[in-house]
Amino acid sequence: MTSHVSKNPLRPRRADGEATRWRILEEAGKLIAVSGFAETSSKSIAQKAGVDLASINYHFGSRAGLYQAVLAEAHSRLISMKVLTEVGASGLPARDKLRKVIESMVKSATSRQSWHTRVLGRELLSPSSHLAVLQTMEVLPKFQVVLTILSEITGLAPDDPALSRCLISVGAPCAMLLVVGRHATIFSDIVTATPKEILVEHLYHFALGGLEAIARKRSGHPLSPAVRMSGNFDQ
Repeated sequence: MTSHVSKNPLRPRRADGEATRWRILEEAGKLIAVSGFAETSSKSIAQKAGVDLASINYHFGSRAGLYQAVLAEAHSRLISMKVLTEVGASGLPARDKLRKVIESMVKSATSRQSWHTRVLGRELLSPSSHLAVLQTMEVLPKFQVVLTILSEITGLAPDDPALSRCLISVGAPCAMLLVVGRHATIFSDIVTATPKEILVEHLYHFALGGLEAIARKRSGHPLSPAVRMSGNFDQ
């Protein structure tokens, strides 16, 4: 009986600790999205989250650690490793996998219901020293999954430098949606006025056209219609 009583109180403390960590991260994300990391104090985050300053250091190590966690969460909301892994492991043709990746990114990047788009948009426009941590924690592992998909489409080896350039060409327009949506410009008006389905189709076909061009250049001959339809460009 005694052993059961002594163990039970630990469970709510663990649950409360995770809830507190999540609340700090969520409130920090909201504040940073509005004012930026440099202008957002630990005190304001603590007040908004209803915790003391020591809680930030306890859960994240430091203010910098909190921001790195915010960036990682923001990127995960843009496109999660779970989603990418499921798409990559699916039995779909490579071209359909690419469409699903673009669709997921467009849906998330054009969302105005979460702070993640504004946080990432700020970091893209004015990169901080924490961007390197984000790349290591979130970006690079996801790149490997997408590279495999692009390799299936083009027939290029995953470690081919040309394929890395293809990945940048495919991902950059999706990433720019985070930036153009932050300010009212002619470009943001075009994006917001375009239905998501049309935007996905445009970015997908634009990306596919570039991938096919690179594959043709590497193969040294035009692709037959059958090969273009199958997406197997190393025939």
